[in-house]
Amino acid sequence: MTKIRIFLAGIIQGSIAEAKIHSQDWREPIKAALARHLPEAEIYCHYSEHPNSISYGLAQIKETLQDGIEKAARSNVVIAFVPSASMGTALEVYEAARRGAVILTISPLRANWVLRAYSDVLLPTLAEFEAFLAAGELKSLLKARGSKTVPDVNL
Repeated sequence: MTKIRIFLAGIIQGSIAEAKIHSQDWREPIKAALARHLPEAEIYCHYSEHPNSISYGLAQIKETLQDGIEKAARSNVVIAFVPSASMGTALEVYEAARRGAVILTISPLRANWVLRAYSDVLLPTLAEFEAFLAAGELKSLLKARGSKTVPDVNL
């Protein structure tokens, strides 16, 4: 049986001009919702692996960015939290969608072309995301799509 591998993507620096990041308090509610409704899923959070990435030098930035894009692309599902534009998240979403992952986006940016073009489901709030999971919609979507097979290796 193929594991459901989920890549948690979302805004980190966004459009902040300084070397600062947005609050990352959105990550835990998403992880908790997944634990409640999809406990068998394997969740990878790139930010958790790189919490100090805002201080990285250019070589490490490029390596970390590429690694995140590749890990997203090897996932069955990418959950993207995009309260405002996020170029890194856009790269992850694009490459994962191109390689067949299901893209669930939590965002109020319903008119955004990238989100519209590459999201399988665009939910405006975390509450609607949890309701989507609770109703079994993600499992149904994966089944209907014939979710891509992901090799049994660590993300």
